[in-house]
Amino acid sequence: MSETLIPQGALPRRSQSDRNQSGMTLIEVLIVVVIIGILTVVALPAYQDMVQSSRRTDARNALLSAQLAMEKYRGDNQSYATSAAALGISSTSPDGYYTIAVDASATNATAFVMTATPVAGGAQASDSCGTFAVDQDGPNSSGAYASADCWK
Repeated sequence: MSETLIPQGALPRRSQSDRNQSGMTLIEVLIVVVIIGILTVVALPAYQDMVQSSRRTDARNALLSAQLAMEKYRGDNQSYATSAAALGISSTSPDGYYTIAVDASATNATAFVMTATPVAGGAQASDSCGTFAVDQDGPNSSGAYASADCWK
């Protein structure tokens, strides 16, 4: 096995100043950290708002499906159901962010109100839209229920 010898002086020598310039300075690292921090402060709230907004579809879909079940129930029984169990639907939305309920005090032969309330302590508990509701006419945005903007 033969070794190739490189003559001395064939490789360039590194000067002392070249050896000192081989990394990032503390100032450069701090600038990068500050930029990342600023981007996080700006982007994180917008991201969280979008996530909450996308979770609202869980309430909307659950209520609209429940509304169809309620109309089917009325077609078979000549009155609206007074509980989610009577409709055969779950009292929790499909993704589990909302509790579905029939407001029995507002339900009679010609009217009903169903609500989707954010699960206490859950991911949607702090959502500004709060409780969604539907009645015999469709989405209900009156009073304390979620505004029409929340239904978009």
